[in-house]
Amino acid sequence: MSANFNIFRQLVLTLGAGVAIISIAIPAWAQAPWPSKPVKIVVPFAPGGTTDILARAVAPELSKAFGQPFIVDNRAGAGGNVGADIVAKAPADGYTLLMGTVGTHGINKSLYSKLPYDPQKDFAPVTLVAGVPNVMVMNADKAKAMGINNVPDFIQYAKAHPGQLNMASSGNGTSIHLAGELFKSMTGIFMTHIPYTGSGPAMMGMVSGTVDVMFDNLPSAMPQIKGGKLKAFAVTSGQRSAAMPELPTIEEAGKLKGFEASSWFGLLAPAGTPADVVLKLQQETAKALNSPAIKEKLLAQGAIPSGNTPQEFARFIDAEIRKWASVVKASGAKVD
Repeated sequence: MSANFNIFRQLVLTLGAGVAIISIAIPAWAQAPWPSKPVKIVVPFAPGGTTDILARAVAPELSKAFGQPFIVDNRAGAGGNVGADIVAKAPADGYTLLMGTVGTHGINKSLYSKLPYDPQKDFAPVTLVAGVPNVMVMNADKAKAMGINNVPDFIQYAKAHPGQLNMASSGNGTSIHLAGELFKSMTGIFMTHIPYTGSGPAMMGMVSGTVDVMFDNLPSAMPQIKGGKLKAFAVTSGQRSAAMPELPTIEEAGKLKGFEASSWFGLLAPAGTPADVVLKLQQETAKALNSPAIKEKLLAQGAIPSGNTPQEFARFIDAEIRKWASVVKASGAKVD
């Protein structure tokens, strides 16, 4: 009886160990390698703006590199916060990415009293895609009618006609918005802010004459500048842009010492995304950005490609949050 019991006990232990080994082994061989299905890149603004342009430039290259579709998904609203929050709360499996911006991951932490996500804790930075200067543009017909040919003319007209000019942006808290707020603060003029859900819709308002002035990202504004629909006055960066070197900086043109409000765009994943997935994404994005065709295309549009490491991008975001906190405070801008 005792011998039979010992045999039975040994059999149970052996079977139990086998089941344990199988249960441990199953995830290893059952889990499909990433990516085994389409990957979504959330653009937190409407189609047509620079965030959208850059996402659609990178997505086909990543699709070719990984053999799965990379699909751009526009989720506009609240200065980019709606789309950013969607990604922050998405599963950390590498299948939902964000084309973040200086707004979502630099400005908004200081600008909004309540932010639904933490730009540092809720994301795994992948890589900085590109840096972009903004450009001060005005509806060409309106500029001609008002006799405005440059930045000093604009400041003079705005001071002589307080409250008569309005300013478009791609949404509250974007660099386009804050560049305008900084300009207002440093010149002492007043303009009514009209936020749109993205640079594309705002640009339609500019071209139609619904709004007067905008500090748009250079890539999305260039076609309308070259087409004569918009008159460009100056770029908002510290240096002139190689894409339009004839344009002065606002600091130069308006004698506004220290004026600088440029934009940047980068890929991020939800916090906790496997490090190997993040690294694969960074390496292939960097490869795409350094390919002659993509690099030449972006430079011609006024964007400066990057492709830095996740660690470098994380440090960059930390520095940008500190920088823009000072700018937001100085401009007096605030969004509840």
